[in-house]
Amino acid sequence: MKPIQELFSRIRWDKEFAQGRFEIGYYDRIKNEIVSVPLKAVQFTEGDRYFAFQCFDAEGEAHTIPFHRIREVRKDGELIWQRHSDIHPA
Repeated sequence: MKPIQELFSRIRWDKEFAQGRFEIGYYDRIKNEIVSVPLKAVQFTEGDRYFAFQCFDAEGEAHTIPFHRIREVRKDGELIWQRHSDIHPA
């Protein structure tokens, strides 16, 4: 499995590969489930590009998500990256 940072770099710099609709699925500890957000809705904090990202919930509250909680990435609905873990949402 490639590190998630490598995948994000490829999306950022490979214009041909970057064409498409990307979604990030991360583990939400409060909901105990995988939450999907569009990559275009994600903000990377300057200087912290390779450790965490921010996204906003339906109420507009910002959440900082560390990369180790990312479980999957989809491109145009197809799973292209997945992290296997011991966490299994109920």
